[in-house]
Amino acid sequence: MNRLNILLKNKGQDLLSIFFTAGYPQLEDTVPIIKALAKGGVDLVEIGIPFSDPIADGPVIQASSAIALKNGITLKKILSQVAEARKEVPDMPFILMGYLNPIMKYGIQSFFKDAHEAGVDALIIPDLPFNDYMRDFKSYSSLYDLPVIMLITPETSEERIHLIDDHCDGFIYMVSAASTTGAKDRYTPEQLDYFRRINSMNLKHPRLIGFGISNPLTLSQACDNAAGAIIGSHFIKCLDKSENNPEKAVSMLLDSIGRTH
Repeated sequence: MNRLNILLKNKGQDLLSIFFTAGYPQLEDTVPIIKALAKGGVDLVEIGIPFSDPIADGPVIQASSAIALKNGITLKKILSQVAEARKEVPDMPFILMGYLNPIMKYGIQSFFKDAHEAGVDALIIPDLPFNDYMRDFKSYSSLYDLPVIMLITPETSEERIHLIDDHCDGFIYMVSAASTTGAKDRYTPEQLDYFRRINSMNLKHPRLIGFGISNPLTLSQACDNAAGAIIGSHFIKCLDKSENNPEKAVSMLLDSIGRTH
């Protein structure tokens, strides 16, 4: 059982996952940021693979990706950084999140193999169609013990949600709204209805809610309706304000969402 599934089994509630873009703000910041998040008590991290056309990302993450690419980050470099971080952070689950194009260029099996060897615990590929996952990715997911986390939105059919629940491992990434990433002050009644509807489906796998979490209210709304929350854009903003000090950025983040550290 990999680190992610151990965490989901042993804790399974009030989980906090933080996304950041590898190679941002500076090329070599990936490892210090992971260490700072681990020190701050974050449960798991999502390490973003920058891409030139990030369709699911809002302006904050898009801008961080553009800067990371300008800094010279590559997928090979990210895997090297993850392997370095794994030596110092042995237990926290690492998830790589990236778009299909860089992975296809790298080679599917090579990517799974190298990610597994670097210490990655799961993958999120937002633009990977479910049928392509079943045909081209699922066998490598099993071979290298690297769950592929699938996203669902308020528009995803119950049939598709059950297929994801049956054929994927780890957790289900619940996108809070059919829009790009970005912080919001509170979730709407319609979003809360969506959370409750998914809860009523009695799925086998836990869910984490992402997109729009930036304060104690949105964090509690997410944790009340799922196994935990995913924060991305809000942490990128904390990094921007921290004067290139990852521990300060993590402290700012935790203070802003009402988490002790």
